[in-house]
Amino acid sequence: MSQTATFTVTGMTCGHCVASVTEEVSEVPGVESVDVVLESGALTVTSAEPVDAEAVKAAVEEAGYALV
Repeated sequence: MSQTATFTVTGMTCGHCVASVTEEVSEVPGVESVDVVLESGALTVTSAEPVDAEAVKAAVEEAGYALV
């Protein structure tokens, strides 16, 4: 059964921002899907096992943004 985790990303201003966050978080081990909503900053990560929040945070920071 899949697990979902929701985070809030700050600093995104456009579709390119969303694509960058999606690409980086998609590379976190175990992540099956990533959904990012530009307007709210909502980041929903679906994974087979509980996702490593620190790994998601590092991926978001690698993309140039921050988790709240």
